[in-house]
Amino acid sequence: MGNCAFLVELKIHGRNMPKKKIKKTKVEKVMHELKEGKLHSGSKKGPVVTNRKQGIAIALSESRKAGEPVKPMKAKPKRKKK
Repeated sequence: MGNCAFLVELKIHGRNMPKKKIKKTKVEKVMHELKEGKLHSGSKKGPVVTNRKQGIAIALSESRKAGEPVKPMKAKPKRKKK
């Protein structure tokens, strides 16, 4: 995987500010794996994930386990009984 940090150049008031290293979040790493076709469900022995929604679910789950701030899952709207 290599180094997980990338450089960002900020422009403030028309000036180029010094570059800062920003660490990739767990979600970004997992989504990158999904796009490359290297994301597995479960362990590395599990089948490769091809469904985008499943990849997003895995990314959010792993980031929650890592302790990163992630929005909570939305509750499904309740149906009214007639």
